Amino acid sequence: MQILSIRGWASAAALACGVALAVVAGAQQTNRISITTGGTGGVYYPLGGGMANVLSKYVPGMTATAEVTGGSVDNLRLLNAGKSEVAFSMADAGWDAYQGHDKFKDNKVGVRTLLVLYPNKTHVVTVEGSGINKLSDLRGKRVSTGSPGSGTEILAFRILEAAGIDGKKDIKQERLGAAESVNAIKDRKIDAFFWSGGVPTAAVTDLAATPGIKMKLIDHDEVVDAMNKQYGPLYVKSVIPAGAYPGQDKPNAELDVWNILVTSDKTSDQMAYTLVKTLMEKKPELVAVHAEAKNIDLKTQAGNSPIPFHPGAKKYLAEQGVKVD
Repeated sequence: MQILSIRGWASAAALACGVALAVVAGAQQTNRISITTGGTGGVYYPLGGGMANVLSKYVPGMTATAEVTGGSVDNLRLLNAGKSEVAFSMADAGWDAYQGHDKFKDNKVGVRTLLVLYPNKTHVVTVEGSGINKLSDLRGKRVSTGSPGSGTEILAFRILEAAGIDGKKDIKQERLGAAESVNAIKDRKIDAFFWSGGVPTAAVTDLAATPGIKMKLIDHDEVVDAMNKQYGPLYVKSVIPAGAYPGQDKPNAELDVWNILVTSDKTSDQMAYTLVKTLMEKKPELVAVHAEAKNIDLKTQAGNSPIPFHPGAKKYLAEQGVKVD
């Protein structure tokens, strides 16, 4: 009888141990998060890496990693498939996903805003000798509209459309990310490319600093009104200031669209609260990674994301005196 009791106790202990291990494993799994970013030549990836480091360092039990992706569209699809927990997105791509429009017409995404980050500045990039001085000069040229699955690609087609150019018929389209576009334009394989990102973008700086090449940024703010009429008030006339890139001797009239950090509507309120609180409180460490993090500010949270904020994010912002929808 005593032997049976010992055996019973051992079985119970083993069962309890197994349950405890399962709980620990579950907790570890819950706190392992993926942050989907963009290509290595842009701002999303290094800034996402900085966020992953901050969260892993300061949130007990959390391991965060930054993943290279095609950009906003890919990120929103991965979020919807449960393959990432946090994603970078341009506001217009996020709005399409939330509404179930355009590339998301068959796959609406339950996306919620965590933070408004910084304004993306739209680059229409070419070089001296290309014969391109304005948007209409892109007709018949070899143009990269951004990598597949990127917010840049959505934006490029909307700009071309507003300028009366058919992106499928009137240009010789390539679909390259920022770094790949720079290499292609250096090798004269393309004449121009679109890029939507922070300033400075490392790949564009590389092109501007290349000996023997004079980079040009094409003005395009004239299309903003038509784009907002078609797609909603998502775009703002702005400038890339002179000197933002080597040899850039005049300001570039362009359009801005905000970048946002998003999560799923299935993310717990506590998790969303913790993510936002940690990233805001450790902002100086993000600024050390990329200067665009300076633009992550409480003052810009209200009114700059078309997508509703996650309740956990709203709670933190309310504590800071910021009311968001």
